[in-house]
Amino acid sequence: MIERKRVIIDTDTAGDDTIAILTALHYFQVEGIMITGGNVQFEQQVENALYTIQVSGKSGQVPVYKGHERPLMGLGEKQHRTVEDVHGKDGMGDSFFEKAVQSPAEGHAVDFLIETVHKYPGEVHILAIAPLTNIAMALKKDPTIVSQIPHLYIMGGTNNALGNITPSAEYNFWVDPEAAKIVLHSGIPITMVGWEMCTQYSVMDDKDHKDIEELETKGAKFFKEVNKVVMKFNKEVHKLNGTTHPDTLLAAVAANEEIMTKSNLYHVDVETVGELTRGYSLVDINNRLERSKNVRVCEKVDRNAFKDILLDVLRSIQ
Repeated sequence: MIERKRVIIDTDTAGDDTIAILTALHYFQVEGIMITGGNVQFEQQVENALYTIQVSGKSGQVPVYKGHERPLMGLGEKQHRTVEDVHGKDGMGDSFFEKAVQSPAEGHAVDFLIETVHKYPGEVHILAIAPLTNIAMALKKDPTIVSQIPHLYIMGGTNNALGNITPSAEYNFWVDPEAAKIVLHSGIPITMVGWEMCTQYSVMDDKDHKDIEELETKGAKFFKEVNKVVMKFNKEVHKLNGTTHPDTLLAAVAANEEIMTKSNLYHVDVETVGELTRGYSLVDINNRLERSKNVRVCEKVDRNAFKDILLDVLRSIQ
């Protein structure tokens, strides 16, 4: 049975982040959305989140807060690597949608997170589908929130598998590995859904896209639009025959953990300084390091159940 929990979404809104947001809005009480530097230019990410809320029919009901535009160690003028080649110049499949009606909320995302967790102690789950900068900064600013966050769901890292931005690293951990290290060792109960779960269970091929198109809803049309560029990129670069949906998979697992058919608690850490392995997530499956097990790692997903959730969400947006 799917519960309607309170959640905060932390996102670098582009492509699949938008469908994850729609999924969260469908299944959860979303207290707010925080924007972190990541996929595309920061202000574009803010706009993409606002427009996605509008697509869901909840414009003005869910606040969007600007957070940190750069990684913890992103100093000066240097910009971290964005991935418009994956998601399009606008992060939305080069759809260039109209400007959203809603404006960003006043205040900083970090302060919003801290205040909301204290307002609803033990109730606010976090869906992290971006580099973990905002969450790490909130933990540094107010460590007392650790004991008040019941669960943190992270789309990030890999479990001894190929990365997506480098051979050794997944994008969210690679952009801000220092933040990932802080969060993973915070003591908050964590579930991690890695990139390899996405490539194994979330790929939507041409047949899946046809099934979605046949819904003939506003949600289905939006899905098609935002995925135009990533379909081509995946076939050329990742050698995957379809679109990838890591953030939506994370949101679906959080909404209904029964679709996660295998998981285990492991010691997980992140490489911050490796010449070839920056952002590499170490998952100690055989407990060779003999360190505390800090993360529940998703290892198998019911792919059909995930697709059903996706269709359910897109069908509901008329």
